[in-house]
Amino acid sequence: MGDLITGGCACGIIRYRFDHSPRYMGNCHCRDCQRATGSAYFPGVLFLEKEFSLLRGEPKWYESKSDAGNTMRRGFCPDCGSPLFLMIAERDGIRLVYASSLDDPSLYKPIRDIFVSSAHSWDLMSPDLPKYERGAEE
Repeated sequence: MGDLITGGCACGIIRYRFDHSPRYMGNCHCRDCQRATGSAYFPGVLFLEKEFSLLRGEPKWYESKSDAGNTMRRGFCPDCGSPLFLMIAERDGIRLVYASSLDDPSLYKPIRDIFVSSAHSWDLMSPDLPKYERGAEE
């Protein structure tokens, strides 16, 4: 993977870039992420905040508490509604992006499934990925 990763929302109003390869990629199956994605899990790509540049547009933010009690700030396009960013107040200096917002989503290569205790029975997870009942810190 190269050192320049770009992405944005469906309508193109918001564009971003990262000047480094991702630091982590994984699937979160917690209820907060399920609600935020409208799906079975959040495919998250983690970068350091200092590597981030917002090139165009301004996301709208929604704040909630996660299953683990963290303050989650989710950024999305105010026009098309595309989910873009996740910032965790208790983990300063990082920014997660939704894999679907990457210009090249095929770059997404998850290394684990977390919060599988909240996964739905119809959520067919890859048997090749390690599973964690809660966070990866177990």
